Amino acid sequence: MGVAKQMGFFESNKKSILISLTLLLLLGAFVGGFYIARAGYSFDVKAFSFVHQNQENAPQDVNWQILWDAMEVINEKYVDGPIDQQELLYGAVSGLVASLGDPYSVFLTPQKSEQFQEDLRGEFSGIGAEIGIRNNQLLVVAPLEGSPAEAAGLRAKDAILAIDGESAADFSLDEAVNKIRGPQGSSVEITVIGENDNEPHTVSITRDTIIVKSLESEIREIEGNKIGIITLRRFGEDTQGLLDSAVTDLLQQNVSGIVLDMRNNPGGYITSAIDIASFWVQDGQAVVIEEFGDGKINTYDASGAARLNEIPTVVVVNEGSASASEIVAGALRDYGLAKLVGKQTFGKGSVQELINLPEGADIKITIAKWLTPNGHNINVDGLPPDIEVELTEDDVNNFLDPQLDKAIEELVKDF
Repeated sequence: MGVAKQMGFFESNKKSILISLTLLLLLGAFVGGFYIARAGYSFDVKAFSFVHQNQENAPQDVNWQILWDAMEVINEKYVDGPIDQQELLYGAVSGLVASLGDPYSVFLTPQKSEQFQEDLRGEFSGIGAEIGIRNNQLLVVAPLEGSPAEAAGLRAKDAILAIDGESAADFSLDEAVNKIRGPQGSSVEITVIGENDNEPHTVSITRDTIIVKSLESEIREIEGNKIGIITLRRFGEDTQGLLDSAVTDLLQQNVSGIVLDMRNNPGGYITSAIDIASFWVQDGQAVVIEEFGDGKINTYDASGAARLNEIPTVVVVNEGSASASEIVAGALRDYGLAKLVGKQTFGKGSVQELINLPEGADIKITIAKWLTPNGHNINVDGLPPDIEVELTEDDVNNFLDPQLDKAIEELVKDF
């Protein structure tokens, strides 16, 4: 791996990644969120020799002997020794980064770094089904098209009763996801009962590599008007190409308006956010402003043909819309290109640089903050919607979506 991956496109051939803590729970698919290093990691003395007080350029106002003495105490006194020195190294670096007090600056072990890269690619090994909890019952929200889950006969609204013979009654969503995901080629048994079934049945599903598209689109005809609905799950490497194809199809079918649904979208590559905003924001106009700790300002502009600039648009957001989602939503609203419907966004307007460390580990560290074109600090308050619409537990349990309904209503009333 290279010395560093710049998470911001202020340097060529380096990628920007904006991250939120929102989790998109797709089995064998995209699991949003990031891996905060936990206690229990550790380190090797040699790895820290460069900070020893006797080394050139080492800080002279810090007593690094505390570190060495602490290591010695752990290695000599800890009851369950001997201590894994590699884990000790990871623990020390994890604590070092955690001391910044910034939830978005984290140390990633090699394993977690690989998981992190998989998250961004939207590629996992699993069964390919979205699950959720409705009325305190774990169930299948939808199997992904062409997935092992679909091939095995799992259907939307199937209640999940057991996983590998273990009752799922008390599983949290995270626990269920972790139990169902697994290595490619391995299998998992899931016991389900459908809405119209009299008895539960168990299916064995062989896990496979699942690649989840970051974007999907559809057309709905409302009162004689065609409405294009673009669901954007994350900002990945494939997003611009998928949107370009979707826009071509929508324009060819003469849609009267666009709903851009970015609910629970935790972000992704900032370069992708700029590309997506450029479908609405005119070439040369600012999409986002980057502000560094030393006061330096960078402005990043839209580029290319703003193919949707003249198409009425409503953006749907919620508490899970973060970072890159907020950049796109903020830019479209600042230029009067879209209304925001839903709930106030997460408020994650900072940029992290991913810096490679030896042996596949990484440090993800906050280096700047994002502002909308009008100077709104996303990191403080997020983005309040123009039209606030609740999505209640009853709505979710009954598969209703008043937020999307309101977005469509706002478009149709102006036709």
